[in-house]
Amino acid sequence: MVEHDAFQKLLDSDLDGLLDMPEKPKKVTSSDRLERAFLEIVEFRRTYGRLPSPTTRAISERKLGARLDGIFADDDKIQALKHLDEFGLLDVPEAPRSIDELLEHDPFDLLGDETGIMDVSGLPARKQRFETEEVARRRPAEDFAEFAPMFQQKHAELRDGASELLPYSGMQHIVPGAFFVLNGVMLFVAEVGETEYKKSTVRENKRERLRCVFENGTESRMYRQSLGIRLADEDGQIVVPREQPEILTDDEVSGYIYVLRSRSTDPQIAGITDLHKIGFSRGPVETRIRNADKSPTYLMAPVDVVATYRVYNTRVSVLENLLHRVFADVRLDLTQVDKTGRNYDPTEWFVVPRNVIDQAIDLIISGEIVRYIYNADIRRLVERRDA
Repeated sequence: MVEHDAFQKLLDSDLDGLLDMPEKPKKVTSSDRLERAFLEIVEFRRTYGRLPSPTTRAISERKLGARLDGIFADDDKIQALKHLDEFGLLDVPEAPRSIDELLEHDPFDLLGDETGIMDVSGLPARKQRFETEEVARRRPAEDFAEFAPMFQQKHAELRDGASELLPYSGMQHIVPGAFFVLNGVMLFVAEVGETEYKKSTVRENKRERLRCVFENGTESRMYRQSLGIRLADEDGQIVVPREQPEILTDDEVSGYIYVLRSRSTDPQIAGITDLHKIGFSRGPVETRIRNADKSPTYLMAPVDVVATYRVYNTRVSVLENLLHRVFADVRLDLTQVDKTGRNYDPTEWFVVPRNVIDQAIDLIISGEIVRYIYNADIRRLVERRDA
């Protein structure tokens, strides 16, 4: 009895919990390890905008690339990871719908010709004609009334000399808002869809579906590469502002950095002042956020586009990552539950004023950002003491 009392006194005096039994760690299952491994690949895709290569000299990337190849080879693993595949990395490539599409991608390099036997450069050139096939694929543009004034304006600019026609000079100019003339008909690139990644055993193919509106009231959903081929083969032209043609002839549009504001009614979100999402998109931001209320990436709520920045000749993902590093200390610390019941931690939301984001982008472009850090207490960018 005395021993029991003494032992009880010892337990009662253990205010720091030194005698508590440690909790038994939760056993990590093979399913947990598989999911963690795949989420590293997803994070690589989010950061760099591409899949990791299994043949690169970068050891960490090669490891992820080999891991992804192993997942591709196992249907059970693919099914087990589908709920985590936010970028469609595990989607099975569609079969080509035409000979042209098959020849365009040639994923296995079946048409490679080291002997020169297929070289037809010495034969007379023959213009390709797509009219019948392409016209058959077009359909009436239901909202053409919204675009008609834009075509009228462009024709007026051409007549007045405010704009001019230049020869088509590359797919880097096929961006949202661009006007082209193809076979005498003006077209407007209304949308460039999200990049589709089609994985093969040889290489990764990328393509974007366009929405092209034609001045005759029709529209097409051709691929960006297909429009580029047609413009090149049929002497297409681009409509360029006369006072600023150098932007379209020399510079390449890399993508867009965007800033969003949430319209969430969740008290723990709605009550945060200056909460902004800083993200990257290769195509129109409006297309990317269309289903924001269904995605934990956008806090399961509609969003407003506060600002977009078109970036030229730059790896936009690098610019985005640099912005995230500048504001890392004010990243939103919040866990949400998605529609499948899984926890999700949004990583691109920051509590920072909009004008400070503008300033940070200017400093990044000028190269002076290395001299600054963000001070959350005074909500300003300040010079480093060691700069």
